[in-house]
Amino acid sequence: MEFLESLVAGVGLLDMTVPRLIMVLLSLLLIYLAIVKKYEPLLLLPVAFGMLIANMPMPEALGIPGFSAHDEGGLLFFLYQGIRLGIYPPLIFLCLGCMTDFGPLISSPKSALIGLGGQLGIFAAFGAALLLGNVLSPFVSGFNDFAIQDGGFTLQALREAAVVGIIGSSDGPTSIFLTNKLAEDLLPTIAIAAYSYMALVPIIQPPIMRLLTTENERKIVMPEPKRISKRQRIIFPIAVSFATLLLVPAAGGLISMLMLGNLIRESGVTERYVRTFSNELLNILTFLIGISIGATATADRVLDIKTVVIIFLGLLAFGFGTVGGVLIAKLLNVLTGGKVNPLIGNSGVSAMPMAARVSQRMGQKYDPQNHLLMHAMGPIVASTLGSAIVAGIFIALFGGS
Repeated sequence: MEFLESLVAGVGLLDMTVPRLIMVLLSLLLIYLAIVKKYEPLLLLPVAFGMLIANMPMPEALGIPGFSAHDEGGLLFFLYQGIRLGIYPPLIFLCLGCMTDFGPLISSPKSALIGLGGQLGIFAAFGAALLLGNVLSPFVSGFNDFAIQDGGFTLQALREAAVVGIIGSSDGPTSIFLTNKLAEDLLPTIAIAAYSYMALVPIIQPPIMRLLTTENERKIVMPEPKRISKRQRIIFPIAVSFATLLLVPAAGGLISMLMLGNLIRESGVTERYVRTFSNELLNILTFLIGISIGATATADRVLDIKTVVIIFLGLLAFGFGTVGGVLIAKLLNVLTGGKVNPLIGNSGVSAMPMAARVSQRMGQKYDPQNHLLMHAMGPIVASTLGSAIVAGIFIALFGGS
């Protein structure tokens, strides 16, 4: 009987709850989207599978972060430390810099304005988090930090609003980096929201792009970007690193690694680094981040009012970022006499390179000969720099005691 009791106690089926079952079904839906619909499978598949195993009974056996008595555990716990300690985000930026051509931004500085418009989502969600959180605080205990006290918002409220707003950057590494600095308790929620929306770019952005553009605008064929000299390509990352480290040092860790990666790419003397950082290392980091984030998406975290509101605000931020980028692109189209296709405005958010692929696919849907990929990379690089700078500003403003 003792043997049978031990055997039954070790069977997890008896501990399956309705919330866990909901999360398991959601993870299966995400696996379907990754495999069948091919929505960013390199990211979505490990996220979904991490979510699946985290919501099975007795996840502490796998060392899921937050389940063991002393917050220490097995494999997944230690993989998660790369997120908690801020190791993965700068390395991801190093890899992105190594695989990204900054030429379109250098040749067309005006595309940086589109990236600036894409930051609208950050500030829209920042304000909405403070407003909505303060409204809900009398009714939901999880929003007590947002309540106005002594005639103003508390430092904790501003910190949490900032990390909610940064979801609008559509930049997972930046979201993780800022949340680690300002509101570590929200890290699982912010990471889940940021990477989920990044993976779902092909679903979320096209309806907004169609709503804000006309068919004639979508058919605009943009001229090829100007050629940039090797000297300009080498000077650019060095100059940006200098400027960032001097003016916004809090963002220096991310931007300097992005620029180092690009300098490695453009130097022409480190081909082995370029191959490794652009492929193997990036793939490994993407997998580690994906499964680590998925493993934190447990029912008690996700099926919570505060988490649901944060995820909703993240969607709002993502949508406003897309709207801001497209509207700035439409303005540039008018100012240049019809030479800018507004579809590249979706790349005002820094979901690199997913947003640029969406620009390319939608452009070719209306004109198979239209190639917008490189034009979209200018705004997306500018947005990546812009969101990191905004994160640095938030740290400078709210990072003190």
